[in-house]
Amino acid sequence: MNNAKKIFTNVRVIIMLVALLLAVVAISPNPFIKGVSIRSVDIDSPASLAGIESPKPNSNPMSKERIISINNEPINDVNDYYSFESSLKVNRTVLIKTNKATYRILTEYKTEEIIINETTNETRTIVHDDAIDLGLNVYNSPTTNIRKGLDLQGGTRVLLEPEREVTKDEMDIVLTNIKERLNVYGLSDIVVRPVSDLSGNHYILIEVAGANEEEVKELVSGQGKFEAKIADDVVFRGGNDITYVCRSADCSGIDPNTGCGQSNGDWFCRFRFSISLSPEAARRQAERTKDLEIISENNNEYLNETLDLYLDDQNVDSLNIGAELKGSDVTDILISGSGAGSTKQEAKFNSLESMKRLQTILITGSLPVKLDIVKTDTISPSLGQEFVKNALFIGILVVIVVSLIVFIRYRKIEISLPMIINLVSEVIIIFGIAALIGWNIDIAAIAGIIIVVGTGVDHLIVISDELLRKEQQVFFNWKQRINNAFFIIMAAYFTTFVAMLPLMRAGAGLLKGFAITTLIGISVGVFITRPAFAAMVEILLKDKL
Repeated sequence: MNNAKKIFTNVRVIIMLVALLLAVVAISPNPFIKGVSIRSVDIDSPASLAGIESPKPNSNPMSKERIISINNEPINDVNDYYSFESSLKVNRTVLIKTNKATYRILTEYKTEEIIINETTNETRTIVHDDAIDLGLNVYNSPTTNIRKGLDLQGGTRVLLEPEREVTKDEMDIVLTNIKERLNVYGLSDIVVRPVSDLSGNHYILIEVAGANEEEVKELVSGQGKFEAKIADDVVFRGGNDITYVCRSADCSGIDPNTGCGQSNGDWFCRFRFSISLSPEAARRQAERTKDLEIISENNNEYLNETLDLYLDDQNVDSLNIGAELKGSDVTDILISGSGAGSTKQEAKFNSLESMKRLQTILITGSLPVKLDIVKTDTISPSLGQEFVKNALFIGILVVIVVSLIVFIRYRKIEISLPMIINLVSEVIIIFGIAALIGWNIDIAAIAGIIIVVGTGVDHLIVISDELLRKEQQVFFNWKQRINNAFFIIMAAYFTTFVAMLPLMRAGAGLLKGFAITTLIGISVGVFITRPAFAAMVEILLKDKL
């Protein structure tokens, strides 16, 4: 009892307990949570039109909106959700209850984009008239705030390389632009960061959980240069010239005046949305249109030149300019375009997808440099789930085996029990720091944790052996013994620290998770948990040796 009081009042133990408590608060474990969390919401989907929003980028896993029930039927996991969704009929109202609100959604047919030519990446949209898609991307609700990396939860990883050397300012612009494009497009759980290899080549690494590979590649690989021209003169560009782009249902979507039509067996649907120009862009438009002539067509009056829309130097549409805009510096104009398909649903989907991409480019503007795709990876979430299960099993097995070996080696519960407590506390604190700073735990990070646990066992054995060296007991007091042990530990710590620094850049940054986790882990061990272990063992053994 006296030893317990000494342990819990020891400063080094108190520091470890405080760190452990803060880690648990950061992790916020809740194993009893139910429902499915919303990862993202497709723009202009039934769910989006009903008012459901995508979570904020990189928000805490536990803070995301959770679907609790659909039509008063409880939804406990993704199997429940997709099973219920598969039973829905088109043009039916669905009542979705979440932990934040209740929504009424009108169902629509499911669409799918498939690659029909891998050489040119040509795709085609298929409309499934036997399936319903609410526009929600969901996953089993997380039970902690620990963020899983792409290896563990599935998604798309893209490695990009600028086609030329870029300055730091240009790289900052590229990173900000890509993040905004992905956010505007409705994607969440995004990691966008610059990386470089040991040869000095610079790359951009993008990881998007639960995203389609083609969708991500289309958004980030092209420069996304948008220009509106009258003849050959640029009137306005995407980005700074645009102050507002409407994306709500009341001012964007399929054009109600023209809608969808059929020609030569194919369907065409026309979209429209409103934008607002900056005063400077409006003045340029007024200056360019003041000398144009007015012509009549189908009882309507237009200017004799069209407003031509170019996306990445390709003409995507040409709009008639109303006669009332001649020489007028109006800031509010209407942008339109079209999409085609073999069915009306397919044409409608393609039209809305073209509109979403155009809106995204108008909001974010073009990139200062073209990016080439170096590598893409698509990872199945089922592989990650299996890895997590195996990692937990191996982790528990390792703790048991290490505990048994340590007990056999020392035959003292005063050493083996604090050692187990120390190692477990160390792992929890690492996870807590990762949750606090928003660091993703992936396979590389787990490998780093394994290294930390291995070095931790070595350090704890060094401390234990130093404290149990009876032959030098006459010459060393307890404080000297501990200092001697920590001299060895600190030497090993700095060696490992220096060895990890090059790995943060090796492999174009793909090993950064391993290096960062290892550095965090060994630092936590050396400065928090190892001193606490030494204090506990000293208190427990001092009267027995």
